[in-house]
Amino acid sequence: MSEAALEFKPSAGFSVGVELELQILNSRDYDLARDAADLIGLLEKAPPPGAVKPEITESMVELNSSIHGGHDTLVAELRTIRDAVTQAAQRLNVRIAGGGSHPFHMWTDRRIYPTERFNRLLSLYGYLAKQFTIFGQHVHIGCPDGDAAIYLTHILSRYVPHFIALSASSPFQQGEDTAYQSSRLNTVSAFPLSGQIPFVHSWKEFLEYFEKMRGYGIVESMKDFYWDIRPKPEYGTVEIRVFDTPLTVERAALLAAYAQSLARHVLTDRPLAPSRDVYVLYNHNRFQACRFGLEGTIVDAYAQRQASLKDDILETLAVVAPHATELGNGEALALLRAEVIAGRTDASWLRGVHREHGSLNDVARVQSDLWMGRTAIPA
Repeated sequence: MSEAALEFKPSAGFSVGVELELQILNSRDYDLARDAADLIGLLEKAPPPGAVKPEITESMVELNSSIHGGHDTLVAELRTIRDAVTQAAQRLNVRIAGGGSHPFHMWTDRRIYPTERFNRLLSLYGYLAKQFTIFGQHVHIGCPDGDAAIYLTHILSRYVPHFIALSASSPFQQGEDTAYQSSRLNTVSAFPLSGQIPFVHSWKEFLEYFEKMRGYGIVESMKDFYWDIRPKPEYGTVEIRVFDTPLTVERAALLAAYAQSLARHVLTDRPLAPSRDVYVLYNHNRFQACRFGLEGTIVDAYAQRQASLKDDILETLAVVAPHATELGNGEALALLRAEVIAGRTDASWLRGVHREHGSLNDVARVQSDLWMGRTAIPA
């Protein structure tokens, strides 16, 4: 990786962008299908805004939004991309679904998408590469410089349980109810370079760490770090990677608006100093969010107390409300607040579908109907 690639490219205005990893299903039993190349090829003939890219296995695609200033233009673009992908999928007689995991696919059936990078990951990580057929939303927040990115990464780490609980949509894995709200992150945690950024305090310190890791031959680029939150110097962003892919693009835009509003509060008000204690408590808090979602607890390293995760989210929504208003995200966060108060999550909805139909095949079908706009979550 060149020195230029490690230069932090400034981004202004707390911009936001989204990546969404999506499932490709067949139209018979709604198992995962190996149609990513055909779907991408068809979309290349009439490209939607943003981008549609391959992911590590042939049963996945990744949607990339453009850069946005707030919720309204982001959700409008995501709907346009969704509609284009839906139309292409219908031409191929396949389905598209959101959600952090497919309810019953078997990882042994997956095939790696044939690129040099993905084949290298298969060679390095073995079966973990195929098990990485899980689906996440990544949110990029623009930062003015590398030091700000390091600060934002440390402070947002305190709020990782929020992002997990709000996006949880992977209750089923390999045909079983996992008892987790988000089981997806257990797969991510198996990778040796997952976890958290080291406790550095500046971009200069981070570059020293990166060069040491590269000197040992452990990494070649920032992509080799599977951290929950990581700086992306070539984009001038901080990338939050713990969200499950939501069941709808509308939910994806709400979550991005929350992350953007919170980041504006953090970088503008500088309310906290980075603390090692956040990382001492990190795995406990992360587990609580994955296992119990909104019903979990969080240990606040700053207040030195345990609190309801649901209450902590609601308190934070109130704190960031002025910043949401400034960004044009006020209505979006009001809607998200109502969802939190009601305790509505994608994971609970998926479990309700399973109780109603009794079949994980039907869960995958309805999951797909929802993302493709053929049904709606009842209010």
